[in-house]
Amino acid sequence: MRTVILAEPGRFEAGSAPEPVPGPDEALVRVHRIGVCGTDIKAYAGQQPFFSYPRILGHELGVEVIAAPSGQDRVEVGDNCAVEPYLVCGKCHPCRVGRSNCCESLKVLGVHSDGGMRPLICVPASTLHPSRKLSLDQLALVETLGIGAHAVERSGIGPGRPALVVGAGPIGLTVVQFALAAGAEVTVLELSPQRREFVEQFGVRTLAEADGGFYEFVFDATGNRAAMEASFNLVGSAGTLTFVGLIQDRVSFDDVEFHRRELNVLAARNSFGLFPQIVAAIESGRIDTRPWITARMSLDQVPARFVEVTKDPALVKSMVETSDGDL
Repeated sequence: MRTVILAEPGRFEAGSAPEPVPGPDEALVRVHRIGVCGTDIKAYAGQQPFFSYPRILGHELGVEVIAAPSGQDRVEVGDNCAVEPYLVCGKCHPCRVGRSNCCESLKVLGVHSDGGMRPLICVPASTLHPSRKLSLDQLALVETLGIGAHAVERSGIGPGRPALVVGAGPIGLTVVQFALAAGAEVTVLELSPQRREFVEQFGVRTLAEADGGFYEFVFDATGNRAAMEASFNLVGSAGTLTFVGLIQDRVSFDDVEFHRRELNVLAARNSFGLFPQIVAAIESGRIDTRPWITARMSLDQVPARFVEVTKDPALVKSMVETSDGDL
């Protein structure tokens, strides 16, 4: 079967591999959709922490079950599913206290181990989340939405509370949607006029630059050091700053102001235990993913088109589609 391998920063290679054979608790799944994530873009640029080469990318997946393990009733052959791409040990302290997203041995498909940019993969059946209502596109967006859902849940925001989301890329959009679902009053700070225009359809106020106001809740989804450091100046006293974006660098802040305003500063990494709620939220229409996908490419187009597609300033989310010819 055809594969696309990120051989080193800045270089994809087309390859081939034999069909995988599932283990006792694994399902063999046909990958139909692969969402391209900021993690993938940073990996291509050589800027992604916790990453090594060569690697098959792909952790935002919409799949179909081809073979299911016996002795379980979670999935059956023919089910379309989202994949929770986090492989955890279940034994370390974070896992034991219900924070498996911080597992000390965490492996994420497409980041620490080879992912889904190929037509067939094997995954633990326990990581599959089936839906008879969602499209394969929607299923591939569940993992992305999990990032924002976890960040919003972790922040503790509630109805009527003022929030500023810095950055309206895909991760920022997930924060916007779940903050709105929580009843928050959301403002978005975004430099790109195309992204501001896109996010305004969700009924939020947008800013091209900071307006001097302070917010009780600030979510930084930029993964940009200057923006992350500037976010400290946007949080009001007793407020909460949640870093959703990740950068391979140090972030500094004014300690006097940090203490004077007694800020809460949080990190949000991946998600855990939220996939069923996210699937239900999309199924019910509470979360609308229909406008998200603004670019598509086939698996064999990835080496040639990846840069062109991901550099487009109007890009919201790109989706890779596999075909029977990739098998």
